Amino acid sequence: MGLSLIAAVDTSVDLETMAGSFQQTLSQITTNKIFEAVIVAVAGLLVVKLLLKLLDRALRRSQLDETLKKLLRTLLKSALLFVTIIVVLERLGIEVTSLVAVLSVIGLAFSLALQNFLSNVAGGMQLLASRPFKVGDFVEAGGCSGTVTEVGMFYTRLTTYENKLIQIPNSAIVSANIINHFTLPTRRVDLFVSASYDAPLDLVMGTLLGLARAHQLVLDDPAPAAHVKEYGDNAIEYALRVWCASGNYWTVYNDLMDSFKPAFDKAGIAMTYPHVNVHMVDK
Repeated sequence: MGLSLIAAVDTSVDLETMAGSFQQTLSQITTNKIFEAVIVAVAGLLVVKLLLKLLDRALRRSQLDETLKKLLRTLLKSALLFVTIIVVLERLGIEVTSLVAVLSVIGLAFSLALQNFLSNVAGGMQLLASRPFKVGDFVEAGGCSGTVTEVGMFYTRLTTYENKLIQIPNSAIVSANIINHFTLPTRRVDLFVSASYDAPLDLVMGTLLGLARAHQLVLDDPAPAAHVKEYGDNAIEYALRVWCASGNYWTVYNDLMDSFKPAFDKAGIAMTYPHVNVHMVDK
């Protein structure tokens, strides 16, 4: 408590000293200094305008996101105007060292108070610059998966397969692995199904390959493949692997899964479930 009171008194004394010094400086401003400051201000604004035009020209050639372009322009403009103001104050004879120090302390305090906010902004800038995904891509990011609907400066919004909206902080996305299922043009679909040990392997794998080749969205190259995945306790598990365009993944997956049972029934292949065979022995 005592230390806080002393700090508050010291701060008030410093502010009073700065105010008195500022009033003394203002009384020393002459007409010549004002004229020089006006010339410096006009020249500074012209330089700022020229540099912003050069930046706009460079940004138009770049592949950066429009939101990031606007942010970079705003940051550069603010920095240039701040420097111009400092130079003008110096031409007026105003001591700016203490002013810059006070603004630095205030800026540090704001940065600590808004740490999460700034980390999200930094994450948004990183996403917009590196572009690991774009609107319309199906991704796994920040522990969630869905179709990207918006990439903002603070949050990225995903729509799940169940049509739920997820809003993820950008800091959570850039600090974790990002899986983009739409970056590459094609994607492999892995499907698994079980069949009885009594069903011939050739018959099961032939049936699976027939379903894959008959589907219009399944690609011929790479060719579909069917293999035994595992010999289980009650059935043999088969794997059917096919390739399709990335945007057709769920359509191919659902269509083939729906067709397994009817095709197996038609071919006389039993799809077994967990059971126990009991053998009676006469004594």
